[in-house]
Amino acid sequence: MELHDEETIAAIATAIAVGQGGISVVRISGSQALTIGQSIVYIQGEENWRSHTIQYGYVMDEKRSERIDEVLVLTMQGPRSFTGEDVVEIHCHGGLIAVQRVLERVLSHPQVRRALPGEFSQRAVLNGRLDLTQAEGISELVGARSRKAAQLAMASIDGGIQKRITSLREVLLDQLSELEARVDFEDELPPLDSTKVLDELLIVQKELQTLIEDANRSAFLHQGLRIAIIGCPNVGKSSLLNRLSKRERAIVTDIPGTTRDLLESEIILKGIPVTLVDTAGIRTTKDEIEKLGIAKSREALESADVVVLVFDLNLGWTNNDQVLLDQIPNETNHLLIGNKADLPINTDLNEQNNKSTAIEACLTFSALTGEGEEAFINALLTTCGAHETQGIQIALNERQRDLASKAAIALEKTKTVAKQKLPWDFWTIDLREAIHSLGEITGDEITEAMLDRIFSRFCIGK
Repeated sequence: MELHDEETIAAIATAIAVGQGGISVVRISGSQALTIGQSIVYIQGEENWRSHTIQYGYVMDEKRSERIDEVLVLTMQGPRSFTGEDVVEIHCHGGLIAVQRVLERVLSHPQVRRALPGEFSQRAVLNGRLDLTQAEGISELVGARSRKAAQLAMASIDGGIQKRITSLREVLLDQLSELEARVDFEDELPPLDSTKVLDELLIVQKELQTLIEDANRSAFLHQGLRIAIIGCPNVGKSSLLNRLSKRERAIVTDIPGTTRDLLESEIILKGIPVTLVDTAGIRTTKDEIEKLGIAKSREALESADVVVLVFDLNLGWTNNDQVLLDQIPNETNHLLIGNKADLPINTDLNEQNNKSTAIEACLTFSALTGEGEEAFINALLTTCGAHETQGIQIALNERQRDLASKAAIALEKTKTVAKQKLPWDFWTIDLREAIHSLGEITGDEITEAMLDRIFSRFCIGK
């Protein structure tokens, strides 16, 4: 594929934050990248702007009277670059101010503009340096929230998805060429066995279904789980969050109603990113601030993947616990956790309060000692199906999964065509739809407008 004659673009290609990171990178890509680099960077001694060289120098202001930053400059001439175009990368100091000043100096050049989100990756795809699944893999690697998610992203970058989808698509293309030949020259060619043709198509459909199922099972690795911890005041919700987070994330006291707002903690449980939401204790109160916290707690129930209802094992299952259980939406998975397993049980209260069948399904836990923690984590991941990610080698993202589903549905339609013994040209309709959908996954059948929409979700500089 020929290089696209585009405007020269520039952006910061690394994360920026005050006081964070020793180095930042400003990337310039396009036909004027070298010219721009040479005009703003002062190299002491002999200059060498040959491809794949590194030079030491300074980014200077427009009057060349002030040094903006001390930098290293990398030159990569197309097509041997990430985008396939001429690329200059300016490695400057990290943080916030220095890299922003360097970018401003680059953008002050009349022949460059600020890159759009994902535009570097989009040019890499358009110039044949990457296929679409590899570019999406880069985005997923940057955004990975767990080791397993990073491994799956690398599998995509290495071409795992592209190879798998391309091989399935080629099987369908071979079948389509056979069918189209029969449409035009059926009298001159040996007959085709419709049963064998259908079997070949259904083998492809079965492989697509496996990819779709793996994508569904691995969705938690990308999106993470949202776990809402609810319970009456002072049953140990905040202590549970602190135990799982391995740090003092929430304030813990013996005073009921201490938590007035939602507290969130990002953790990894057995490779799965999890957001724990510690809610305000839901009860009747006259405190206006506490009422706001309780309202947010009820909202958290609606958005959670799993609700963990904590009750005091020492006191047993109370009417207030049952009221909370009844408020959990029917479609939301939930677990019952009897906390304070380290304390002696109040026999009189338990006999009075343990009349509900709900308590029979509970897990026991001690937020103080960690007793029951492993069983709780396993139950939590099992409840939402997130433990089923072992053995997955490649995982389609949401866009790819939807297209694979579309292709599988199209192939499913060939069963009806075969059953009704319709002519070969009817078979080709669904077959073409399946081939087109698989081509959209890899970028073989996709418009530039669709690419714009896909890469607009990427961050600037990627």
